[in-house]
Amino acid sequence: MSAASVGYRLKPVGFNELPGWEKDDPLVLWPAMADCLEHLRKAKPYRSGSLGLSTSDLLPLLEAAVGAVPKNTEEARRFFEANCQVLQIVPQQGSGLVTAFYEPEVDVSDQPDAVYRYPFYARPHDLVDVSDANRPSGMDASYAFALEDAVGVRPYPDRREIDCGYLENRGLEIAWARSKVDVFFTHVQGAARLRYPDGHLARITYAAKAGHPFSGIGRHLIDLGEIREQDISMQSIRAWLAAHPDRVDEILWHNRSYIFFREVDVPDLVRGPVAAAKVPLIAGRSLAVDRSIHTFGFPFFVHARGLTRLDAGRDFARLMLALDTGSAIVGPARGDIFTGSGPEAGDMAGAVRNAADFYILVPKQAAERFV
Repeated sequence: MSAASVGYRLKPVGFNELPGWEKDDPLVLWPAMADCLEHLRKAKPYRSGSLGLSTSDLLPLLEAAVGAVPKNTEEARRFFEANCQVLQIVPQQGSGLVTAFYEPEVDVSDQPDAVYRYPFYARPHDLVDVSDANRPSGMDASYAFALEDAVGVRPYPDRREIDCGYLENRGLEIAWARSKVDVFFTHVQGAARLRYPDGHLARITYAAKAGHPFSGIGRHLIDLGEIREQDISMQSIRAWLAAHPDRVDEILWHNRSYIFFREVDVPDLVRGPVAAAKVPLIAGRSLAVDRSIHTFGFPFFVHARGLTRLDAGRDFARLMLALDTGSAIVGPARGDIFTGSGPEAGDMAGAVRNAADFYILVPKQAAERFV
């Protein structure tokens, strides 16, 4: 299937046509590229997206990068210029869109009480992966997970049913938070640092989902006339929920999607969480992409005119690595920037929603198929 047939085209451009390229510092990507190479040498390849790029296309670039670590920023830029062809992803309609995500830090307890009441759940044993091999007739193709029991395979209980006790008394609780809203936004972000009463930190990351499609509560609040579209952000949504405690369940249950977590051992909490590509994210340099189109590990250059909150007043223009995905990240020119961990990163991420240009850097040998 050609790119044009699915709503976009790939336009070869030179590095000199990338806005801000000569001011960028891609040297900070080397640890993540080394992590990707180490993971791929030990595990199975990343799944290829419909764009047609594969792990075998990526490996020579990673091996060359790890084999010759640049001494400075200039050498890092010249490495990509020597080894890659830039392809601009041009949507047939509209422009690209960039948002941002972060790793929250949530106060939790390892025991429930009157204060800590809202659990983070591990993946249930009756949740199974769904594919064409076991998908029942009539189940939407978007469902990648479902319930399997004596009746067969069918949709898993949704957020409302789980909040109302479906998973209680199964021993699946990882920890309990003080706020249902904190749990919800951790589901949206897909990972969190957990701070226990004694001060120690742990990490959880995405393990699976109940299967139901993601429905953004920001859009729901706009449609209800509760928040103006130009004012929507994570901060404005949280403020609205805090001001309307009697409607929290109503709004959160609009998003039927429910996320399950696993505990992860990342000794260096300065590094980001381990995400879908199975390597730690780098703040400001890791991008969540549509996994059905793109393949993890590839470099993307993102330019967002007017997105100045992340770069001290300058337009966002950075080389990044595709290391994560998400239910709301749909389309070839759609990305989610990881801003880091904790409240400050949340403040940076919460209001990012900007038009953007997306460019993928393809190893030159593989790029011959697209030029």
